[in-house]
Amino acid sequence: MKKIGILFGQENSFPPAFVERVNQKTGGKEIRAEFVRMDKVAQGESAGYDVVIDRISQDVPFYRAWLKNEALTGCAVVNNPFWWSADEKFFNNALATKISVAVPNTVLLPSHELPPDTNDNSFRNLAYPLDWEAIFAYIGWPAFFKPFAGGGWKNVYKLHNPEEFFRAYSETGQLVMMLQEEVQFQMYFRCYSIDQRHVRVMNYEPRHPYHLRYQTDWQAPREILEKVEQGVLVLNEYLGYDLNTVEFAIRDGVPVAIDFCNPAPDAERTNVGEENFQWIVEAVSEMAIRKAREHVPGRDNLSWGKYVQAAVNRRSLGVP
Repeated sequence: MKKIGILFGQENSFPPAFVERVNQKTGGKEIRAEFVRMDKVAQGESAGYDVVIDRISQDVPFYRAWLKNEALTGCAVVNNPFWWSADEKFFNNALATKISVAVPNTVLLPSHELPPDTNDNSFRNLAYPLDWEAIFAYIGWPAFFKPFAGGGWKNVYKLHNPEEFFRAYSETGQLVMMLQEEVQFQMYFRCYSIDQRHVRVMNYEPRHPYHLRYQTDWQAPREILEKVEQGVLVLNEYLGYDLNTVEFAIRDGVPVAIDFCNPAPDAERTNVGEENFQWIVEAVSEMAIRKAREHVPGRDNLSWGKYVQAAVNRRSLGVP
């Protein structure tokens, strides 16, 4: 029997609903889902899972290391723990500029305080002061200031002038930050992307209190929704995420990708609403079952995005 596990933390509704749905669909015979259980982690040894859905390793380094070990033994981990460890929001934006997906103007900034075990000599290649005048002209005001690797809306600032920026910058310590243009939007959507093939476009209002953000009445023309869906698909094809959310702001009829590095997206029933909840439970269950059926022991069963695949192909052909 093939085994699907879900690794999770403080979630209450999605993990049990996922396990129940998988077992309903398979009858619990050829494939069975369960909560991941580990009592020891030995190098190179499998815990016996064909597929693991990861919902928590971004917060628990021990779990991330366990998932890499599982992947090495052939487990299909969702999402790929090696790529997830390497990815961050600034790279996401940079990649989008190369695949014709509109994104806000964004710059990367060094941490305000020196990282541990460094001193001024560690930064001889960094000009100081930075060209703040050019940076502010490129971004404009208002602007958002946030950690380059994300973090669930922690340490996010909306700023209106250089004075506010430097005050906020002084509060960020050793965080590497990015400054990003504010997009004045007419509509906004948050989209689930499952298995790099299924998309659910959800009305979303990020300016509302968290529990009300899915309660909006945007009425978008079909052509805009089609552009949003296509943008979701191409971003996740290049990044290689099998479970992700992408946020698009609609500015003057153009979808602008705001945030698309959410490999453990919110799926709590009370937050996303019953219809969205049932959709993601079904879609992730179908993906996990497909991956379990296609699983080949001992093989690399991870998903790798087109960005990495293209680099590997160039190397194999001897192309720089």
